[in-house]
Amino acid sequence: MTEFSHLDARGEARMVDVSTKPSTDRTARAEARVVLETATLDAIYGGSIAKGDVLSVARVAGIQAAKRTSDLIPLCHPLALSKVAVEFARADDRTLLVTGECKVNGPTGVEMEALTAVSIAALTVYDMCKSADRGMRIESVRLIHKSGGKSGTWEAGSEQ
Repeated sequence: MTEFSHLDARGEARMVDVSTKPSTDRTARAEARVVLETATLDAIYGGSIAKGDVLSVARVAGIQAAKRTSDLIPLCHPLALSKVAVEFARADDRTLLVTGECKVNGPTGVEMEALTAVSIAALTVYDMCKSADRGMRIESVRLIHKSGGKSGTWEAGSEQ
């Protein structure tokens, strides 16, 4: 079994010391799905949600969240991100796919930043559309790619 890097010899939580790790280019991509009524998705893309441009606001929220990940998740290192991108696609008539990509050159990865970006973007979609569709669901928040660092590249599905 793998040892937990965030526990010391006594089993107490600690921040991992990355000061001796080499800086490398690191990338992570994550996704989340927002399942909603077809009419709500149509309204998002038609620009008729009362609170305004849902996707623009959710994109900015996701980017801001990625930049604040270390403030939100204990023991995460603050990173000088070189890229944060949040995109949206209509996966089907009831599903909005939220994808996020983060990049950094540093001694630790950006998986948590990418996951935070899509989570907060999806929550922002919910917040902006809840008056029209309280039954929305945020599902399948997951890492889909990471590269860089000692462990190299990983793709979702490659572990099987």
